Amino acid sequence: MKNIKNILFLLSVFAVASCDNTLDLAPEDSLTVDIIFGSEKLADNALNGMYSSLQSSNTLSGIPDTMSEWQADNVEFVGSFPTFDEIYTYNTLSDNTSILGVWNSHYFSLNQTNMIIKNVSLVPGTDFTDAERNDMIGQARFVRALLHFKLSQLFGKQLKQDPTGNSLSIPLQLEPYAGVVLRPTRNTLTEVYTSIENDLLFARTAITNTAKARATAAAANALLARLYLYQERFPEAATAANTVIGTAGISFAANYSFYNNPSTEHIFQVQNVAGDTGVAESFSKLYSPSANGGRGDAPFSTNLIAAFVAQPGDLRYTTLTRSGVDAKNRTSVFTTKYPNGVNNQDDPNVLRISEMYLIRAEANLRGAILIGGVTPLDDVNRIRTRARLTPLVSVNLTQILEERRKEFCFEGLRRMDLLRNNLPLRSTGMPSAAVATPTSDKVVFPIPQRERDNNTNLVQNAGY
Repeated sequence: MKNIKNILFLLSVFAVASCDNTLDLAPEDSLTVDIIFGSEKLADNALNGMYSSLQSSNTLSGIPDTMSEWQADNVEFVGSFPTFDEIYTYNTLSDNTSILGVWNSHYFSLNQTNMIIKNVSLVPGTDFTDAERNDMIGQARFVRALLHFKLSQLFGKQLKQDPTGNSLSIPLQLEPYAGVVLRPTRNTLTEVYTSIENDLLFARTAITNTAKARATAAAANALLARLYLYQERFPEAATAANTVIGTAGISFAANYSFYNNPSTEHIFQVQNVAGDTGVAESFSKLYSPSANGGRGDAPFSTNLIAAFVAQPGDLRYTTLTRSGVDAKNRTSVFTTKYPNGVNNQDDPNVLRISEMYLIRAEANLRGAILIGGVTPLDDVNRIRTRARLTPLVSVNLTQILEERRKEFCFEGLRRMDLLRNNLPLRSTGMPSAAVATPTSDKVVFPIPQRERDNNTNLVQNAGY
């Protein structure tokens, strides 16, 4: 991450196989909590370390979002990784090591958030103000909310598949590892969503930082808007999105040059420099053809190409694509949103302003409201005009979802857009379409078998 310094952090452990429930927290070559949080500067280094861990391709720099794209209908997986192919073909097994890597990386980062949340208030120094402490805690609570949110989308049913919200989701991790190996149960989706909302409500009032490589109050409001939309709390979703739209320093970009560049388009963005991502299967490696340093594993699906071709001239297709040789030695179409497969220094978009316009449009339409004083048609046409498409004269939900698909393809939102509307993840004629239904067992990732071996309290998902 640009200007971000790694710090040797306490080992993050979520589930450890051990005959003893207590582990030594202070080996001779490690830093203790007292040292890590011994001053304001050191606490800020710990915060930097938290952001640095998000750069892992198992967290925010590639694998989870890319797997969700090819589990849906935007991406064709043509690579040689059997663990990725299992997900693409809906033959996932509970010992899938790629899924285990996603689980472990998220919980590693969650432990870092909890270390900050618990210890920043204890940092000595009267010149370290309460507002500065709350800013750090708020940033950590934003990241904790983001990670819980992403995990809940992969490892449990969504509200459209179980409207009660009582289905098992993920174990909430709200305390740092303290030497005692815990074996938690899975929380319900309602409990997870409540925790996410509480973290974001705190974060949006506590954060004073405005640098977009870190969490901001606007980022907390933007993630709240997404959460409320997924819960079909339409007035709240539109209000949160509208708040972000009105935030100084954030505005709709004139063109698509914002990818991997500073721009008012960004709300929260992972910022990488060469070598930062650490793990080879980043966005850049998966989405770039071999000639551009990638693996050529994840080109456009023919279904997504057809959607763009149906409305010719869309700049999101004509200017954000390139052809290249894929992993099956075919000429395929690839996105250029992550073009730098050589050194993985592309900057993944986590939240950007275009999503807020489309959230406001959908929430106003479905809620029959007019928050922001702008019609859903106006918001959708703003997106279409930038893409050089003819403005619509009326708009419905199907058209909004189609704009979301084209605007955010390869950014990890498509799978949830389909699931939250109870739509099939694959169209008829696509590979595995018959088992890619919203209620299919394999739509939900398995709880990793190694985690269940270490913790028998973790109930497995159906079908594994």
